[in-house]
Formats: sequence, structure tokens, C-alpha cells
Amino acid sequence: MKTRSASAFNYHFRTLGSPVQGPIRFAIGQTTRGEVLIGQGARGICAIFLGDDARALRSQLAAAFPGAQLRADPASLQSPLGQVIDFIDTGTPRGAIDLDIGGTAFEQEVWRALCAIPTGTTRSYGEVARDLGMPKAARAVARACAANVLAIAIPCHRVVRSDGSISGYRWGVERKRALLAGEAAHAVAGSAA
Repeated sequence: MKTRSASAFNYHFRTLGSPVQGPIRFAIGQTTRGEVLIGQGARGICAIFLGDDARALRSQLAAAFPGAQLRADPASLQSPLGQVIDFIDTGTPRGAIDLDIGGTAFEQEVWRALCAIPTGTTRSYGEVARDLGMPKAARAVARACAANVLAIAIPCHRVVRSDGSISGYRWGVERKRALLAGEAAHAVAGSAA
């Protein structure tokens, strides 16, 4: 397992085929961007889903981790859920959040590249592919973005079409548009301070 750290998150990348350790405990809360579900295994948060319906969020968790034991545990997840909500609502971390990230080697490479995109900016799928040294892999980058189960923490919302237009987002195009607008506003406010 490789670990990478950023200001709000500690990224722990699992090797291919390594499952989340232990049962996945989950909790649901409310953000300015709708409801959020976090799922956490023994090594950290393995899922962050955004939506408008708690039942649908739980179904997404079950689909993303088939065969995993899922257990609602809002009491013990109150602190990490609060950290994620604060980060989504304000863009400001309240302590580092441990993430447990699985995926193919290529997906993890894409996700690492996404984490390097500065807040308040975007890159096209093609630019990400070129940055990875694979200029013809724009569609593969898009598929890796679609496979991301850690909304906001792995900022696939910062990837747009080559013409700058906003397209596909696992949690809705309008939510993606709102996230980008919020980040741009925070970036402007931060540079003015």
C-alpha cells in the first residue's frame, strides 16, 4: 500500500485486488451540496457519495463494494463524517482524513493526477492523459473518473471537456457545476486575502 498526503487527506492506495479490510461502516449526513454518505473500513474512508436520497446512497455503496459487509454506524463515524461535511461545505479541512483507495493501477495513476489539480482550476480529459504520458487515453481517463468512489476527495469534478464545457459526473452535472463554482469563489477569496 502506498500513502500520499495532501492538506486535507492522507491517500492510502491499496494494491490491485486488495479488498477493504473489515466491515464497511457507513453514515449519512447533510451538506450544502446535498446528502453525503461516507463508508469506512479499517484503514480509512473508502467511499464518499453525494446525492439527494439516503436509500440511493446506500445502494451505491452496496454496488461499489459487492459482497462487503455493510453496517450503519453513525455514532462512531460522527467525527469523520463531520470532517467530510466541513470540507465539502467550506473547502477547509478540519484535520487530515485518511482515505483507503482501491482501483486498477491506471485508475490510481489518474486519481493521483487529479489530486494534483489545484483547487479552483480544471483540466480536460485530454490534458490529464497528456500529463500521464498517454495522449490518446482521454476516454480511459474519463472512465477512471467515472469509477471514482471518493467524491471531492479525489477531485474528478475538476476534469472537463476539451472545450471547457462541463460533462458527466457520477453525482450529477449540476452538482459538478456547483462544486466548481464554489472552488473558484474560494480560490478568488483566498488570493484576495
